[in-house]
Amino acid sequence: MPMSSSASVNHLSQPCIYAGHFVSSHAERKSRFMKWLSKIFKGCSSSRGLPGGRQPQLLGDENIALPAPIRSLDDRPRANKEKEELDRAIARSQAEDLKRPNGYRWADNDDLARSLYDGLGSSSFPPYAPPAPPAPYVPRDYYPRDYRVCGGCHREIGYGNYLGCMGTFFHPECFCCYACGYPITEHEFSLSGNKTYHKLCFKELTHPKCEVCHQFIPTNGAGLIEYRCHPFWSQKYCPAHEHDVTARCCSCERLESWDAKYISLGDGRSLCLECMESAIMDTGDCQPLYHAIRDYYEGMNMKIDQQIPMLLVERQALNEAIEGEKHGFHHLPETRGLCLSEEQTVTSILKRPRMAGRGGLVGMRTQPQRLTRKCEVTAILVLYGLPRLLTGAILAHELMHAWLRLKGFRNLSPEVEEGICQVLSHMWLESEVMPGFRNMPSTSTASSSSSAWPSSSSSSSSKKGGRSGAENKLGEFFMHQIAHDTSPAYGGGFRAANEAVNKYGLRRTLDHIHFTGSFPL
Repeated sequence: MPMSSSASVNHLSQPCIYAGHFVSSHAERKSRFMKWLSKIFKGCSSSRGLPGGRQPQLLGDENIALPAPIRSLDDRPRANKEKEELDRAIARSQAEDLKRPNGYRWADNDDLARSLYDGLGSSSFPPYAPPAPPAPYVPRDYYPRDYRVCGGCHREIGYGNYLGCMGTFFHPECFCCYACGYPITEHEFSLSGNKTYHKLCFKELTHPKCEVCHQFIPTNGAGLIEYRCHPFWSQKYCPAHEHDVTARCCSCERLESWDAKYISLGDGRSLCLECMESAIMDTGDCQPLYHAIRDYYEGMNMKIDQQIPMLLVERQALNEAIEGEKHGFHHLPETRGLCLSEEQTVTSILKRPRMAGRGGLVGMRTQPQRLTRKCEVTAILVLYGLPRLLTGAILAHELMHAWLRLKGFRNLSPEVEEGICQVLSHMWLESEVMPGFRNMPSTSTASSSSSAWPSSSSSSSSKKGGRSGAENKLGEFFMHQIAHDTSPAYGGGFRAANEAVNKYGLRRTLDHIHFTGSFPL
């Protein structure tokens, strides 16, 4: 029983390509055969003409002109018979295709025309076979093994050069760097996962750069990348900068970058521009902050009745005062404050310096001042040129020394005395950076409301006592310094004192220290 043409279309697989030859579907074969017939009839019509003056008619969607034959009613059975013979020929060809492995057609276009022509019962081969049309899109699963698709543009790789990487093929211009997007033309490249990079682009992305000299951090003798990193600021830098002439800020400890300039304070110290914004430069500038911290102590029922002088001094003057002290424990290598007990002559800073060229300060006026002892405490000395929060933390520490001496705390070990003083310094910073943390009063409002507050110190504080994010970050750093100090007295003492205060409160801890000379357990 012959297979109808409509049933044969449903059993055809999708067209595929093998070695450059195309096997068409049922509709395309029939269309191609009709084109071939049109050329035969066209030749006949040119020699004989169209009888009856009839015009050509269109068949289906193909733009083919065929003469419309003159048929009588008696010719209809013959036309139906020709159509059935044509359908049988197409079905026979399709059945042979289905017997081929993987649906491939091992034939060229001439074989296809010959099979269709033989199906009509003709003994001669037509003199002309039309060329195959362009191949339509076919899913990659139907491509033969040697068919290549570019992994960049996803188009076919024809003749010419191509690249292979990770089992994928590329046009040379499509093999690009994932970072910059430009083609990779070098013989070597970097690979991360399934992404390709120029070696230099990959190094820019992954190799750390020094934040001081802005160069790639070199490798050490073992071929490893070795660098230093600040524990709080996470500033990465070459190890060599710890021993060269690179300046370090005396406040925040960050190294000076080669594209920035630190301010020289003239006594061997340097100050970064961020710390310079709120730096307190002379004794007059510091008086409002000093009285605000005394008020802070009074708010915790720790009022200091004596009027203790407070002076801002240079590093040399502070070191000389330390040498004049007969007793006392000092934070080395840099002491930035001192609670003085002996009578001395101290040179204080009377007038703040002004900025000069090349990051220096000029115009500073100093004044020698004789300090006489009227109580257990002679004076409080603080280094000049430090940011407001650091200056306040030093004042809070030294005022605790003064309070202990005025209240009769005697013969305390360095761990106990320095530890409890560090707790008061840390508590004051908490009240400034995180107001309300321990329900302690803040000195921001008191200090900023004073008309004597200098413009340089109030530049980062609003009228309501607010501070910039940079200054708050500095306060967090100073708290971090206190909490992670490695010295036995300042670091170990703080952690023991802070644990006692958190457990028993400040007042009970102080009472226990007064009677026992140690922290409560």
